Formats: sequence, C-alpha cells, structure tokens
Amino acid sequence: MKKTFIKEIKAGDFVDEVFVLSEKNLSQKKDGKNYLNITVADKTGTLKGVMWDHVDQLPPDLSSGNVVEIKGNVSEYRGNLQLVVKSMAPVNVADLDPSDFLPVTPRDVDQMFQRLLQVSGSLQSEPLKRLMDAFWSDGDFVKQFKKAPAAKMMHHPYVGGLLEHTLSTTLLADKVAAHYSGVDRDLLLAGAMLHDIGKTRELGYGGLSIDYSDEGRLLSHIVIGALMLREKINGIQNFPEDLAVLMEHMIISHHGTREFGSPEPPKTIEAILLNYVDEIDAKVKSVREFMDSEDPSENWTSYHRTLERHFFIKNHRKKPEGPSLK
Repeated sequence: MKKTFIKEIKAGDFVDEVFVLSEKNLSQKKDGKNYLNITVADKTGTLKGVMWDHVDQLPPDLSSGNVVEIKGNVSEYRGNLQLVVKSMAPVNVADLDPSDFLPVTPRDVDQMFQRLLQVSGSLQSEPLKRLMDAFWSDGDFVKQFKKAPAAKMMHHPYVGGLLEHTLSTTLLADKVAAHYSGVDRDLLLAGAMLHDIGKTRELGYGGLSIDYSDEGRLLSHIVIGALMLREKINGIQNFPEDLAVLMEHMIISHHGTREFGSPEPPKTIEAILLNYVDEIDAKVKSVREFMDSEDPSENWTSYHRTLERHFFIKNHRKKPEGPSLK
C-alpha cells in the first residue's frame, strides 16, 4: 500500500516508495558513464529525479510507464525539488491500487456530461444537432470521452479532465457568443464541444499513468479529431459540405498557430473565438494548479519555467471548485 504521495514530499526527506516512471532519459556524464534523468508520478503530481550511479544494472526492459519502487533522497535544485535515486526496481502492477496513481476530476462526471447535453440540445442548426447526436449516441466514444484526460501534464491532466475542460470551454464560448453580434453560436458551440475529441485516442490512460498513444504521437489530437469528425459527417445524409469544412476548420485551427500544432491559423470569427476561449480555460486551470502546489504562506509562487514568471498568490488561498455548471 502506498504511504507517501508526491505532494507530501519535501527537501531533506528520504523516500522509499512506489511511483509511476512517467519519463526516463539516458545521458552521459563527463567521464562517459551513463546516468538517468527521470520523472515519477502519482495521483498528486510529478517529481523530477536523477540517478547518477548503477544505471547499467537496471533491468533492460525498464521503460516509461512502468511502476517502480524507488529509494533516494530529496533535495532542492534550482528552486525545485529533485529526487536523487539510489535504487530503482520494477513492481508488479497487480499488487497496486490504481487510484493511488491516476488523478481523477473532483467534479461529478455524469452531471458534467448532462450539462453538455443540455447545451448540445440548444443548438438551432439541424445539421449540427444531428452531428452532435451522432457523437453522443456512440456509446464507445462517450465512454472514452468521459474518462479521457485533457493533457499529460499542462492542464486537466487527470481522468475526466477532457470532459471538464470541454464543458468549461463550451460554457465560456456561449457567453462570448452572446457578447458579439453576428457570431454563429451553433458553429462556435459545436466547435467547442468537439475541438479536443482526438484526445480520446491521443492519450492512453488504461494503466497507472497518462501517456501518449502511438497514434497520438504520430498524428496529434488535432489530426485525429479532424478524421473522427469527417467519419461522423460521412454517416449523416445530406450534411452540407460547406458546413463540414467550417467544422473541420474549427478543429484544425483551435491551437491558433502552426507553431503550436494547428495546420492552419483561425480564419473565421468563430475559429478565432474558439482558439482564445480554449486558451483561457487551459491557462487559468494550469496556473491555478501551479498556485495550489505552492506554499500557501508565501505571497509569490516559485518561478514557472514554461510561462516564464512568478505568480502572486496572496489572495489565492482556496482551491477553486472549477467552472460553474449553470
């Protein structure tokens, strides 16, 4: 039984615990000997580590995604905790409780899905209503959609995270659609509900870790999502081709730029709005989770390397409960 979780670990601790080996990268020291940079995970977060010695004695089939028992010391390195590994050995997954390793959304999954169905039912466009019904009546898709994470690490990286992010983005998009005149609400909301459907296949989460599937690494969720959308459209009789292309554009452009993975940048008002509401929800969630992981007695967070800044947390003391379902 797991006794110590990552969020409880502090500098100076000696760790003898079981984690998921989420990343493993072999490097060489100046003397030519091998060492490992690793990242371990459990349901409370991730922790980076390094193994300086005895790397060549590890089992050759030990790889990312395996569950390992690690012994080592925790120190502080460049403002972050680092696990200095003394020993690492594989563990039989059958002996473990998956709930110790896979974080889960704190929200009620069925309640969130029913709220999404309500929004879907409010669409006025008959072709788009039929399109949404084609997805919601697909039992296998809905099962995966309810369980999938929204990301491996950056935002909503937990079981049910995709549904939580999709609902939040959709409700935000609905508010934005009401603010601007001339916006095609149905197109924007359908795009918001379907923009990340490819993540149901991009990310694997059946074991004790969240990682990319082979299909996800080779194609990305944007390409997978566009293919899934076209497959459903092809099954709907007399679906307007111009609307099909506009919906495909919503999916392929929602990351905003080619630099961030979109084959094309947003070229309609609805696609522009989707790009920004998606980014708003992802960024706010990511920053809040980062704030929640910091010392609540401090006024400022440590340095966020991805976003390249410290965050002021003096007034951020209570963990947010997530988007309203109203």
